[in-house]
Amino acid sequence: MTALTRRRFLAAASAPVALAACGNGVGSNGATRIDQRVDAAFNFMYDTLPDTQVLAGKAAGILMMPVVTEGGFFVGGAYGRGALRIDGVTVDYYSTTAASVGLQIGGQQYSHALFFMTQPALSNFRTSTGWTAGGDLEYVTPNSAGALTTDTTALLTPVVAVVFGQAGLLAGASLEGAKYNRIIP
Repeated sequence: MTALTRRRFLAAASAPVALAACGNGVGSNGATRIDQRVDAAFNFMYDTLPDTQVLAGKAAGILMMPVVTEGGFFVGGAYGRGALRIDGVTVDYYSTTAASVGLQIGGQQYSHALFFMTQPALSNFRTSTGWTAGGDLEYVTPNSAGALTTDTTALLTPVVAVVFGQAGLLAGASLEGAKYNRIIP
């Protein structure tokens, strides 16, 4: 093999690795941007739903998705990125995606937090290759946040979802069927 063909071979063989590194956010400021948005979302949530601070104090970990964009015209989808924090420290970054079919027209943005109330629930989430939110989530609405923090039954729920900051023209926000995957921002 001549020197020129070796160089071409090495260039061709290393190109996918280099492109994958770019696509995974190596060398980007994506993590900083996500962390800033997550901080702002926590501040907003604690200001508008102060009782969630009690919930946060009892959680093993919290996944905050600061901006989820959802839209649909009969077929819909949603996407967002966020961070998992344990004891206030970011340990991983995640994306969420969801698809839906049905009578829907419009778009909206919202934030949500998943409070992992037990260590097994948090461990299951972190070790899964793609965790899907199911019907077993306990939802908190702005009207029920105060009641939830003192409700023993709700605090024993493995995962509590808080949806807040909705803006847009698509009614409702459900996390059921949303898939969460670990990312490198």
